[in-house]
Amino acid sequence: MSIALTGPKLGRMRAALWFTTLLLSTLCADVSAAADVLRIGNGPEPETLDPHRVEGVSAGNIVRDLFEGLTAVGDDGSAIPAAARSWEVSDDGRVYRFHLRDDLRWSNGDTVVAADFVFGLQRSVTPDTGSSFARMFEPVRNAAAIIDGRLPAHRLGVQAVDARTLQVTLDAPTPALPGMLAHPSAFPVHRASLSAHGSGFARPGRLVSNGAYRLAGWVVQSHVELERNPHYRAAAAIPWVRYLVTEDIHAELQRFRAGELDITYEIPPLQAARIRREYPGALRIAPYLGVYYYGLNLTRAPFAGKPALRQALSMVIDRQVLADKVLHGLALPAWSFVPPGMHALEAPRPDWQDWTPTRRQAEALRLYRQAGYGDERPLEVEIRYNTHESHRRVATVVAAMWRQALGVRTRLVNEEFKVFLHKRRLRRETQAFRAAWMADFNDPMSFLGILHSEHGKNDSGWVDAGFDAALMRAAATAEPAVRANLLAAAERRILDDVPVIPLYFYVSKHLVAPRVRGWRDNPLDYHYSKDLALDRAPGDR
Repeated sequence: MSIALTGPKLGRMRAALWFTTLLLSTLCADVSAAADVLRIGNGPEPETLDPHRVEGVSAGNIVRDLFEGLTAVGDDGSAIPAAARSWEVSDDGRVYRFHLRDDLRWSNGDTVVAADFVFGLQRSVTPDTGSSFARMFEPVRNAAAIIDGRLPAHRLGVQAVDARTLQVTLDAPTPALPGMLAHPSAFPVHRASLSAHGSGFARPGRLVSNGAYRLAGWVVQSHVELERNPHYRAAAAIPWVRYLVTEDIHAELQRFRAGELDITYEIPPLQAARIRREYPGALRIAPYLGVYYYGLNLTRAPFAGKPALRQALSMVIDRQVLADKVLHGLALPAWSFVPPGMHALEAPRPDWQDWTPTRRQAEALRLYRQAGYGDERPLEVEIRYNTHESHRRVATVVAAMWRQALGVRTRLVNEEFKVFLHKRRLRRETQAFRAAWMADFNDPMSFLGILHSEHGKNDSGWVDAGFDAALMRAAATAEPAVRANLLAAAERRILDDVPVIPLYFYVSKHLVAPRVRGWRDNPLDYHYSKDLALDRAPGDR
């Protein structure tokens, strides 16, 4: 039997056939293109690609591909040459000279010069920029006064000696300076683009960068697309990099299993054992200089002026259970704020760490009652966190520990990442809140500095004159032993006053597809796409 197709029916069939053909050709194109595209799961939506305003890990990952600092991070976490081919330091440790490579270009072909790095550092410490990392550069001459608005940015102790030489003058010896300059807040920006577009300069079609890649596209809540920068001094092996938003870690794992991702942002702790069996060669777990903690808002009730309450809540949290049971061995218990191995001397730890559970709980209950709470008047508190399965699980277990040991009534509040950051930092609409910190450079100051009373990341609003003074003295001394003692004393004040509750130290945990070559674990978990390559599947051309 034959059927004649005429009029509207034929039109609809032709349209359906055209759509099917287009869909198949698109899918085939995507599969073919995947041979030249590195697909990276990147967690939450990046908040910005302005290097001086970047805050989150996901944005930092992208910005390190787009831009290049004077230095980069090597396999052991130390500073290695990047835009600067070499540097030297004066005998007194207060003056650094960086020598730029001869073949540096912006993604539009303009020459990169020392003055671009000078401008980048000046912009980073200018109050109007709003960089959360400005205080990191306080060792640079006049930086503190500029950050406080007492001096103009051009007074910063950084100067272009000539087009290829940059000099940094410090108030005190700072051995960590080369590592600090690998951070996005020290990156240069293209001055003409910033002048033309203002705060919108870091968008597709406008962003001019100096790294191995340039910005090709950005689809909000989907992905950021990078393409190889034709003007970079050494062409990257991979022509395209796609950073995908993967806030749902279970969905991310499914995409990896389906071959849609080459690198995951992390792995679901609940599936750790299965993943170890399923992907023994692809799973990469390594030490990572990062701490997961709960910040406590000290600017309002219930935590303002209540160190005993804060200590009680910290004491009854079983960190070992969090690391072993909730995170399935993908973390280390955190009894201090600075990760192990970073202090030159033995790291401080709370006196009650080695107490029996019974003794610890009894003391916590005493402190809880001393703070004015008990069975008749239980503490009611919220834990706020950005949407993520692991954050929810940790909050649920901590709330259960607080309830069982002290009778605390806890409300859990989850929010989209940008909303969470806004309420936590700008409006301080929090009580207890999830937070994390990853080292910007391999030194205890990278962690302790964020709790300085004037640091942009001090979301607890903690003010402790003794702590601030210890950090300032540590920054001003050239004697390693004296500096180490001062930093240890500063951390002891954190443990005693409890503006934050450290919960666990991170390990990096990624799935890396077999076709990715060049991956190397490092303690800062920095991975530059330009250092990677892709094996082609049979039949790829």
